[in-house]
Amino acid sequence: MKKLTWIVAALLVLIPSFSALAKGDFTYITVKGPGVTSELTISNPLLIRFVSFTDFSQNVAEAPAEPGDGYQVLRAFVVNGKEEPYDLLYYYPTSGYVYYEGMASGSSEYDKKWYVADPAAKAPFQTALRRQAQLMWYPAILILILLAVFYFAYRKKAPAA
Repeated sequence: MKKLTWIVAALLVLIPSFSALAKGDFTYITVKGPGVTSELTISNPLLIRFVSFTDFSQNVAEAPAEPGDGYQVLRAFVVNGKEEPYDLLYYYPTSGYVYYEGMASGSSEYDKKWYVADPAAKAPFQTALRRQAQLMWYPAILILILLAVFYFAYRKKAPAA
């Protein structure tokens, strides 16, 4: 009976850890900042692997005097069809820093601190911003092409007699 009690107690302690691990990578991130006209949502799994931007357990830094332009990054999950924000950070690619604002619900020992960013995160992040900017122009270009087609079709139309 004692052994069963210890097993049940151990399982109760481990269940929250298992549920956190089950979430895996973030489902999406939203980005706001310079050059981003509205909130940008990125759900590319290859990019999402880089969105920690640093190892929060090792790369603590002093607050930089001038970090430069930064991007607000909200990391989130979708669980059972419901969006759940996880945390919020600010990424400064020019100076190479990350400011970790904190978790959406709760807190951690990493909150409200500066960190040195992983240099490998800069290129995929900026590539995603460029691709998204290109995608935003595609509808406008398509509309312009359609307008041109209709304009020339209208001008070519034979006059009614």
